[in-house]
Amino acid sequence: MDLSSLKPACGATHHEKRIGRGQGSGKGGTSTRGHKGAKSRSGYHTKIGFEGGQMPLQRRVPKFGFKNINRVEYKAINVSMLQALAERDSLTMIDRDVLIQAGLLNKNALLKILGDGAISTKLEVKANAFSKKAVEAIQAAGGSVVVL
Repeated sequence: MDLSSLKPACGATHHEKRIGRGQGSGKGGTSTRGHKGAKSRSGYHTKIGFEGGQMPLQRRVPKFGFKNINRVEYKAINVSMLQALAERDSLTMIDRDVLIQAGLLNKNALLKILGDGAISTKLEVKANAFSKKAVEAIQAAGGSVVVL
């Protein structure tokens, strides 16, 4: 057996309809397009979302709110997570690279440390942003904060 002897299973394939090949084909004349109208003509194309003149869904639905194009999105990590990571790997310094290796941060994401949970280990933490509560918690444990 080789690749040249392979073929589809019986009944798996069928011939396409040959449209516009004369009356004998059973698909002659209008070529399955019906009589007159835009859809019967060559070159027919509708705009995306066109609903035959009815008000399109995209225009019927009410709009509200807005998207701030200047929004800066951060990946938030709590100090309790830093504590768990420091204990597991016996770390004294935590930065973006450590969190990326731990699978907690994407390499393109900005990092913000939040103050939820408790921290008891003295850590040097480097991140793009910190909450006030996180800064207080890290400094109370004897650590330091570096804003990148």
